[in-house]
Amino acid sequence: MSNGKVFKGASEALFDFKSGMTLMSGGFGLCGIAENCIDAISKMDVKDLSVISNNIGNSGRGLVKVLVKDQIKKAFCSYVGGNPDLEKRMLAKEVEVELIPQGTFAERIRAAGMGIRAFYTPTGYGTLIAEGKEVKEFDRPCILETALHADFAIIKAQKGDPYGNLWFKETARNFSPLMAMAAKTTVVEVEELVELGDIPSEDVHLPGVFVQRIFQGSDYKNDIEFLKLEDQ
Repeated sequence: MSNGKVFKGASEALFDFKSGMTLMSGGFGLCGIAENCIDAISKMDVKDLSVISNNIGNSGRGLVKVLVKDQIKKAFCSYVGGNPDLEKRMLAKEVEVELIPQGTFAERIRAAGMGIRAFYTPTGYGTLIAEGKEVKEFDRPCILETALHADFAIIKAQKGDPYGNLWFKETARNFSPLMAMAAKTTVVEVEELVELGDIPSEDVHLPGVFVQRIFQGSDYKNDIEFLKLEDQ
């Protein structure tokens, strides 16, 4: 561990990550996931984690590395396709899964970052999503959804400076800024750790006030979920 926000690597930045914690993991599919942090957590002696992520990995990649170590107790996610390991554990009732419509998922995270405890939405009314939830009439029936908070958020950015100001590349930005705002401790890995001022202020996607720890990542695979090549 180093002074300030800059750490040597994932293990050092996650030094106080413990069993039973709630973890947010940024990215979309395999795009923009915090590969180094996920690898580090999969090697830790932690369990009973509640994980908030759009999906829990895919075919042996991403958060599946944590799942197959039986470290996840509950998953909050929007998509479970392409993940036979999660399917197996869901059917065996080894992992509790709360499926959330993707817009509601993003808003529940954003609400936590904004200090909003709950909100009403028409999404999911009249479906299994609404079971056990309060319903209120506005212009149409709406269900009450609560904010999603976390102990830790692990996110990846293309560039970051020692103060934690971040710049994301294209769709790798998905969910990550919202999660950084909703977690008590945000750990960021970057492909490029640059000097303060190298990211123009108008290009900062997430200001450093929401980042507690940052490190230069390494050995990125940047897996492509479905490779499509243009016909030659």
